[in-house]
Amino acid sequence: MDEFRQKGGKKAATIAITANCFLTALNIIVGTLCGSYALVSEGAHTLSDVVTSIIAYVGFYIGQKPADEEHPIGHGRAEAISGLIIVIFLAIVGWEIFQGSIERILNPSLITVPETPVALMAVLGIIINLSVSRYIIRIGKEIKSPAIVADGKHQRTDIFSSIAILIGVVVSNLGFPILDPIIALVIGLLIFKTGWDIGKENINNIMGKVPSKEFIDRIKRVADNTPNAQNAHNIKVDYFGSYATVTLHVQLDGNLTLDESHKIVHTVQDNITNEIPEIKYVMVHACPLGLSYDHDQKIDN
Repeated sequence: MDEFRQKGGKKAATIAITANCFLTALNIIVGTLCGSYALVSEGAHTLSDVVTSIIAYVGFYIGQKPADEEHPIGHGRAEAISGLIIVIFLAIVGWEIFQGSIERILNPSLITVPETPVALMAVLGIIINLSVSRYIIRIGKEIKSPAIVADGKHQRTDIFSSIAILIGVVVSNLGFPILDPIIALVIGLLIFKTGWDIGKENINNIMGKVPSKEFIDRIKRVADNTPNAQNAHNIKVDYFGSYATVTLHVQLDGNLTLDESHKIVHTVQDNITNEIPEIKYVMVHACPLGLSYDHDQKIDN
């Protein structure tokens, strides 16, 4: 699984960086020569894609490091942290585009009517961004990497930016050039929205937000299907980037010996990690069958 994740992460980063370097150069050159601030802004946005792809891969790479004495559960949260760094970078780029757009809207003398190559560049951007974003998000989900998925979602916003630029070129040439900086303003807002979504997702990851009920039910089902283990409960999940740790209680026959109980508990742990690959560590607490007590109390009565 680790080798599969490493190959997937490297492939996603390579594709993203190569495609975005190509688009960055063309967007800025064509936008500058053909008078489209919106396309130049999109070039800056695409340049940010290059940087965020590098950040995402660095976080992914660190997250793959094995556990050590100082990090006994591994380095998985590095992926969520890299996602937050991407948010900071997006905020900076979005603000720069936002400022430039407002300046042109308030001072129309700075606006020029975009030429036809800008429209062709927008169409090319739609095609490339659609293909690359889908590919990166698919790989990110396959290898369960929040950093790679965040990078793919960032890439996906460029599709809407390119569509907006294309509409802006047509309308500007119909006599409404003010639409070009307005489109750039929309691009800036899209960047802010993407940053918000990525930040919220990664903060939830770091803060240990409760996963879906389906995931909890899946853990319970595996535990309850283990011979001699019953009524799995008090299930708690903590995510570390691409993998998770789990603690839970199971009920066992109170007449079992310590040795027998120990074996059943370890079988539950092994079954969960074997059947749910994203769970790397499991800690199971055994309760006597039929015992009812408050799990929040420090000492069972």
